[in-house]
Amino acid sequence: MDPSVQFRKSKAQCLGKADLSRRGSVDEDVKEIVQLLNSRDQFFTTSSCSGRILLIDRGASGFEVQKQNCCWLLVTHKPCVKDDVMVALEKAAGDAILKFEPFILHVQCRQLQDAQLLHSVAIDSGFRNSGITVGKRGKTMLAVRSTHGLEVPLSHKGQLMVTEEYIDFLLNIANQKMEENKKRIEREESPPFTDQLEGIRTGARGPGCEPSEGT
Repeated sequence: MDPSVQFRKSKAQCLGKADLSRRGSVDEDVKEIVQLLNSRDQFFTTSSCSGRILLIDRGASGFEVQKQNCCWLLVTHKPCVKDDVMVALEKAAGDAILKFEPFILHVQCRQLQDAQLLHSVAIDSGFRNSGITVGKRGKTMLAVRSTHGLEVPLSHKGQLMVTEEYIDFLLNIANQKMEENKKRIEREESPPFTDQLEGIRTGARGPGCEPSEGT
């Protein structure tokens, strides 16, 4: 099958299926950028998260976090307060871990050149951990992401290992990261970013839109 035809078929299938995320819909803070990308012939989004603070219970088998094998005690896409965490910690029976996960967006691209151009725009917006992968059959994916995450164990076998003051300190850091995360998303939704996307659609290249040599 012609690659362009296959891409259009994959895009229609992806955008037409039900959203199986926990939320069941695109996060409000990234809805605009998701809609913008999906309106372009060269792209479609396969998953996204605007950024979140979460508390998970990993059980008593160690601190390695595997989301599919843990209990979610608290999840919020907004700034978090200590009281909410302390209440959630009462449910922990194993290893409770506080995390901040920054914005992430997965985009399938029609061609490698399209991915390179979008990658350049993402880097300019502050998402410096973004990267491109190309599958054996030519499937081209761009992951837009940054590096300012946070992951700290709070309890072990149900026993709190840190003070409330330290939890308050961690939440201040996590909330600051959330604010910075929001600013980076807003940069992606600002005219410089949208103008460059328009350039990708028309085949023009504005300043900073030259393809990168790598991911």
